[in-house]
Amino acid sequence: MFNRNRGLRQTAAIASISTLVAGCGVLSSDSSDGTGPITVGTTSAPSTLDPAASWDQSWELFRNIYQTLLSYPVGATTPQPDAADGCRFTDSSNTTYRCELRRGLKFSDGHALDAAAVKYSIDRIRKINLNGGPAGLLGSLDRVQALGDTEVVFHLNQPDATFPFVLATPAMSIVDPQKYPAAALRKDDKVDGSGPYTLQSYEDGKKAELVRNGNYKGYADRKNGAVTIRYYRESAPMVADLRKGTLDVAFRGLDADDVVDLQKHDANGKLQINEGAGIEINYLVFNPKDRWAGNTAVRKAVAQLVDRGAIAHKVYKDTVEPLYSMVPKGLTGHTTDFFDDFGNPSVTKARQILTDAGIKQRVPLTLWYTTDRYGSSTGLEFAELKRQLESSGLFTVTLKSRPWKTYVTGYQKGEYPVFGRGWFPDFPDPDNFIAPFVGDQNALGTPYPAPEITGRLLPESRRQSDRAAVVQEFERAQQVLVRDARLLPLWQGKQYVAASDDISGAEQALDPSTIMMMWQLYRKTSW
Repeated sequence: MFNRNRGLRQTAAIASISTLVAGCGVLSSDSSDGTGPITVGTTSAPSTLDPAASWDQSWELFRNIYQTLLSYPVGATTPQPDAADGCRFTDSSNTTYRCELRRGLKFSDGHALDAAAVKYSIDRIRKINLNGGPAGLLGSLDRVQALGDTEVVFHLNQPDATFPFVLATPAMSIVDPQKYPAAALRKDDKVDGSGPYTLQSYEDGKKAELVRNGNYKGYADRKNGAVTIRYYRESAPMVADLRKGTLDVAFRGLDADDVVDLQKHDANGKLQINEGAGIEINYLVFNPKDRWAGNTAVRKAVAQLVDRGAIAHKVYKDTVEPLYSMVPKGLTGHTTDFFDDFGNPSVTKARQILTDAGIKQRVPLTLWYTTDRYGSSTGLEFAELKRQLESSGLFTVTLKSRPWKTYVTGYQKGEYPVFGRGWFPDFPDPDNFIAPFVGDQNALGTPYPAPEITGRLLPESRRQSDRAAVVQEFERAQQVLVRDARLLPLWQGKQYVAASDDISGAEQALDPSTIMMMWQLYRKTSW
């Protein structure tokens, strides 16, 4: 029979971050792996190979070829030691964070990985300071100090109990100072990291071939010898290859129709689909510099018209659910404020919003989306948004699209009036669904001054190690976001991994940020 496994780990679980494990992780067993590489398909191709340039799903690859001080072994929802032997706050105010490195760490090229390399890697991110890049994650960092070969101390400019989560993101990957320029991005398609795998070969937008890193020291117990990641532009050919047996696993970018079809048909008992809760969100971003998108009344009229239920049902076949908060269900601070304020879609109410603002003409809006990042359903989603807005008689909508690599450049330059984004969390905390999108420097490349959030609510919440105690701050932050309507949440997704029936480990392969740990996959015949 077709195996529909609902056993993916609940990625939305939240635990206290008051205590981090300070001890050694499990070293790789380097056990026998069976025949041939595991082949994984995804529509989420990297936009870069340099960690200093990426605040996107390039992290999927980074997690497997680079190493961070902290990470997430299977079952962990709080960061645990990886390149570090142990980390902890050394003061009661959560402003000094100390890590002791494992002994004998090396990059894949044989160069030593020491405290100076860690400091270099973090300083480099801030020096390059790419617009829309990961420097925005380091707002609470004052300076990094390397003490001897193995001790690194992070001095923060304010209390920040989420800082260990930041260090666990693949953005904080440790790079070889001899191979990565201090003030510029690396230009070639080479990688020198210290992760579980090395990047043996790479074809931009097509394929990444990973083989075991013989110098790796960390927690990952690699259950295979090699992984080939194939990058697709659409779901259909990816699923076709899975059915033909030329692909072992398909993840991220599966269209709703393909998911439903896989669930209904057993493909001769040769396929399985793993389904689990997710905290992926999808939303619209309004550019305040655009004549129309910069008008609060226009944004609120759009919010009043969008029918999230229709998008979830008609486009995504109920594989996603409507979302009325930038913080998804399952996390502290989730609300339904957009529904509470706007209610059900209403042309009458939307027209009144525009009339009260003196807008009597049909509003022209250009909506941008990426053609190849989140699956081919994205085009159908934006066609449905266009239909909803235009059927009101209040908007004239033009749709435009680009492949992800050039799409990113466009929104970082502020070229799009309104554009779609998905968000796979950096870490499972409500902070990560608010902080990356506000402030002068954020993940969207679109400045969003929100002084109440950045100056009061986030700093107050970061004083709390017990993340269950920050409900009030994040509920208030949600109210600010609804008032401004510059970010419009649309839906919250589930996680699906389709695989050949002879592949195991998929149910344990996703970390709390839904990044796939490729080393967990293995063939049943070789186990």
